[in-house]
Amino acid sequence: MGFEYLEHTADLKVKAWGNQLEKAFENAALGGMNFIVDIKKVEPKIKKKIMVRSKRLESLLYDFLEELLYLIDTDGFMFAGAQEMSIARGVGGDLELHCVALGDSYKNYERKGDLKAITYSEMSIKEKDGGWEIIVVYDI
Repeated sequence: MGFEYLEHTADLKVKAWGNQLEKAFENAALGGMNFIVDIKKVEPKIKKKIMVRSKRLESLLYDFLEELLYLIDTDGFMFAGAQEMSIARGVGGDLELHCVALGDSYKNYERKGDLKAITYSEMSIKEKDGGWEIIVVYDI
């Protein structure tokens, strides 16, 4: 797994990494989802197209993770990975993230915890050692 949990007094702090920015974004999401269910067991039975747009990289990450939480709340969709993820500048210079999210209904898995929201607290996205590193805090 391309993530680990870091110490935090009250919330879930995830450190994620990847050789590409897209992989680091995916791993930041998987770190959160793994708090809810064991993501190694989630089968990629359902596909959902996701597109988010933002002016800043941190806002793009926030919006992507928020969209995944929205899909849990509205469709019971548990994210287990992504296909064809791309992050690029779109029309007007905004950053755009496009992907096909893979997953299944969370009702098919034993629930371990819950995520309330994403926070900007302590969020960082930086290039490091030829790849990318993300720190994100989920409100639990």
